[in-house]
Amino acid sequence: MLAQVNSSSFWEPVGLSLQVSIAATAIAFAVGLLVAWRMSAASFYGKTLVETVFLLPLVLPPSVVGFILLVMLGKNSWIGQAADTLLHLSFVFQPLGAVIAAAVVSFPLIYQTLKSGFQAVDKELKDAARSQGAGEWQVLAYIVLPLASRSLQAAGVLGFARALGEFGATMMIAGNIPGRTQTIPTAIYFAVDAGNLQLAWALTGCTILLSFGLLLISSRLKND
Repeated sequence: MLAQVNSSSFWEPVGLSLQVSIAATAIAFAVGLLVAWRMSAASFYGKTLVETVFLLPLVLPPSVVGFILLVMLGKNSWIGQAADTLLHLSFVFQPLGAVIAAAVVSFPLIYQTLKSGFQAVDKELKDAARSQGAGEWQVLAYIVLPLASRSLQAAGVLGFARALGEFGATMMIAGNIPGRTQTIPTAIYFAVDAGNLQLAWALTGCTILLSFGLLLISSRLKND
């Protein structure tokens, strides 16, 4: 089937999706790591409300997430204007917009997985390290992260898989520009719309294989 599909039409969205997913996962993982570490041990009034906000992208329609990002990061917003003036950056119809959209939707999965892993580490071990003079960052680096390594790996895999399949939010803020912002999900949608079922099937098969492999790896990490 691939022989009957235009090579660039197939490989460009695949390559861009992988790049976007890697970048988005790195961003969401870094933020999720810091937030999950703080929230796993924190106790304050309104914590449930804050965590609910963190998890909203998991249940909101992707188009809603995309619309909110468009309003927040568009050229008429103060963030968009500041980025354009100070850094000459634009988020709308740019690969950076696709990365941000994928990072936002993958963050809840990463955050939840990391937080569960941190909470599973024996509290007595952390307290013992603190009693010996270890600071919070030392406890995290030398006690929590090694013992929660499976959760870290699972969080990365799940976050990458979610970023890879992002469609609605990406369409809203990054659009569908072949070779620039067209990812696998948007390429499939427009291939079907144009009646190019061969390309749609080729991209769908690629996505299924990638997603199956990622879920298999995640399951093995959790069960080992």
